[in-house]
Amino acid sequence: MVALGQGAFYLVMGIWPLLSIRTFMKVTGPKQDVWLVKTVGSLLAVVGAVLGLAGGRHRADEGDALLGAGSAATLTAVDAIYVAKRRISPIYLLDAVAELGIIAAWLLAYRRRSTARTGAASVPWRARGRQISS
Repeated sequence: MVALGQGAFYLVMGIWPLLSIRTFMKVTGPKQDVWLVKTVGSLLAVVGAVLGLAGGRHRADEGDALLGAGSAATLTAVDAIYVAKRRISPIYLLDAVAELGIIAAWLLAYRRRSTARTGAASVPWRARGRQISS
């Protein structure tokens, strides 16, 4: 469900500046590099499509979760840093709140999945016999 919801959100938000940069900038403020806004929007739409497919098949794996939570964390950081630097409009703080909600949803889903598999609280990767190679 998290992948499906985030996928839909990212797909809509990513396509918006491609369909109407005028309305996008009316809400988010003027932009100097429209090509960059459209590039980020395109990438966001692709991430949304991948997450939507994972959610649609009801089999979001660890890679999908990393893509979802990592994208949300990155956007949260960008929103917070550049609002603080007054480079982007404070309206982006609403996006940061939404992204934090997405991160929380991924963490909750991970915890529930770990609990269902082990019958206990979240178990570290190594304790389950998995190691992340470098």
